[in-house]
Amino acid sequence: MIQRDSRPIAVLGATGYIGARLVPRLANAGWKVRAIGRSLDKLAGRSWTSHPNVEMVAGDVFDRAGLEAALHGCQAAFYLVHSMNPQTADFAAADRTAAENMAAASAAAGLGRIIYLGGLGEDAPQLSHHLRSRHEVAEILRSGDVPVTIFRAAMIIGSGSASFEILRYLVERLPIMVTPRWVDTPCQPIAVSNVLHYLVTCLDCPGTIGDVFDIGTDEVTTYRQLMRLYAEEARLPRRWIIPVPVLTPRLSSYWIHLVTPVPASLARPLAEGLRNPVTCKDARIRELLPQQLYGCRRAIRMALENLRLQQVESSWMDAGNVPPVEWSTCEDPEWAGGTIFSDDRRILIAASAAQCWPALVGIGGKTGWYYADWLWRLRGGIDRLAGGPGLGRGRRDPQAVQSGDALDFWRVLAVEPDCRLKLVAEMKLPGEAVLELRLIECVDGTTEIRQSARFKPHGLLGLLYWYSVLPLHNLVFAGMLRGIAKAAGGRVVVGPEPLSTRARLS
Repeated sequence: MIQRDSRPIAVLGATGYIGARLVPRLANAGWKVRAIGRSLDKLAGRSWTSHPNVEMVAGDVFDRAGLEAALHGCQAAFYLVHSMNPQTADFAAADRTAAENMAAASAAAGLGRIIYLGGLGEDAPQLSHHLRSRHEVAEILRSGDVPVTIFRAAMIIGSGSASFEILRYLVERLPIMVTPRWVDTPCQPIAVSNVLHYLVTCLDCPGTIGDVFDIGTDEVTTYRQLMRLYAEEARLPRRWIIPVPVLTPRLSSYWIHLVTPVPASLARPLAEGLRNPVTCKDARIRELLPQQLYGCRRAIRMALENLRLQQVESSWMDAGNVPPVEWSTCEDPEWAGGTIFSDDRRILIAASAAQCWPALVGIGGKTGWYYADWLWRLRGGIDRLAGGPGLGRGRRDPQAVQSGDALDFWRVLAVEPDCRLKLVAEMKLPGEAVLELRLIECVDGTTEIRQSARFKPHGLLGLLYWYSVLPLHNLVFAGMLRGIAKAAGGRVVVGPEPLSTRARLS
């Protein structure tokens, strides 16, 4: 067993799907953990930030000097960073740069080892762009001076993983599926709990240092069989699967984009990877780090149970940076620039802020937007056709949100309990939009719910867009405020009424 000392274990990608689950498990296992991310606000929103073994440090893999400072004093680091998201045009180039910075910064910081979670698949000319990039990152890390432990996994089965969400929505929404030929490609998935066990326990196993391990369940299966298993575990009627040779990865990604919440920019590299067999070539890790490996059926059952209980720890939607929106407050500096349109409204109700907060923060997802949901669904459908996220993403938790969470076609920019919720639009728009809901408690025990919508247009199209939707604001936003008041159980004292509809030039 490796001698434990007081130096922390760094986790890069601590707000991502695996990282957000790994941090609390490391902390509970007795390790000091340094959660590293680009946004401290996003890190601070995680439930594990109050754990005595966890510290948060800002660090960016694209800033080598800052990354070295963030890693300074750590004994090891988990590298769980991936640039495959809608905001990155060339994820392979970005991941290449990030890996080079990580290798150099780790050596300069004196790390003893790096642990990296990559992908299965043998090097060959037909290897997908996504899997080739995963292998390239592994090789760049290994070319540095710090020993690297590499775990290679295929599909990770767990509530919230991108590949599992694609499987879930396709099977649930399509009783008859026309699929590419990759539906019969052999694969060897693994349950997310098994992945996390390997990551945590490898720190105490010197035999894993500097080596490469394939991880997966005992059984080799196909995507067709996984779809059948999902339908059975979800108690759905039999799904008919018809593979055809003409359905390319590009066409598949567009179909996935329309049927599931996963965007085409993410679906396409994943769909391309499905054509490659991804099976384990050795099982040495099972002797070094023994554990109960869950079969595909059991893994799907556990993921469905977490969804049913609404206990999704992390989601593929968590990945990505929360964009800065410097222009979105009333106190904007002049350098924010441009024309900013604003629509402010309020309603005053006989209830405390604490009573109003659950109704306000529960907005979106299955709850909806409290008024004219058909209009929101129409807007979401248009956005989906335009390549945006639409409303299909929903929300990770039906009652709580944290900075960085996806909420329908919004992203949570800031959340202050019993005070305010601020969202930035991720829908396809000819501009930038922010929606803020604020609670202002009055001395007489009433609470003002204030809604502020701000929009920064891009060019003439942005101006036309704002003026075209402006007539709907009276209907939608006023109805939304009334709906929040009703859900909070408070009697309406004043409003809803507009405070201002204005444009600011700076």
